Amino acid sequence: MSFSIGGYNIKGWMMAVAVPVLSTISGGIYFGYDTLNRFYGVEAGVGESLDRIGKLDTKSGAMDKRITSVETVAQRNLTEVDNELSSEIITLDSLILSNVQELEGKLIVRIQTLEQAIADNDVRGLNQKLAQLTTNMQQILEQQKLLLDLRSQVDKATTITDGLGDTLDTLQTEVDDIWKAYDELADNPL
Repeated sequence: MSFSIGGYNIKGWMMAVAVPVLSTISGGIYFGYDTLNRFYGVEAGVGESLDRIGKLDTKSGAMDKRITSVETVAQRNLTEVDNELSSEIITLDSLILSNVQELEGKLIVRIQTLEQAIADNDVRGLNQKLAQLTTNMQQILEQQKLLLDLRSQVDKATTITDGLGDTLDTLQTEVDDIWKAYDELADNPL
């Protein structure tokens, strides 16, 4: 088989060779064109993503500043609370110490009065009991001091924990609100 196009005589075997070669070349050109267009699409998407990331970085910086300011305010509030509690604790401690010293003075005077009365009356057998009573009274006085110290420590701890609970709740609420805003911003960027 052969045919003539524009004065050229083309044989069947030439067509059998030319059609697959031309088909392969045109497929390669189409594949190259399609690959290039896809590359341009990816490049545009990367550029848009970089713009969005830049905006998110700016918003993230603003959120970091807010979090830092909240932390600064919280630290300042905690410092103020600590200073107030310290001054109140010092005042209460000095008041308790003066009361304990006053009670100790009164107990010592009573013990000395009892010892003098026993010595003056020269009561036999009571001297040993008086010594034990003195020891017991001193132990009671020491335990009373210990009890007062424990009570003041419990009062201090209660005062500290009561004041910190409200402050920490407020700070936790603010931090949770900031994280919610950040999550919302991450889910729905501008």
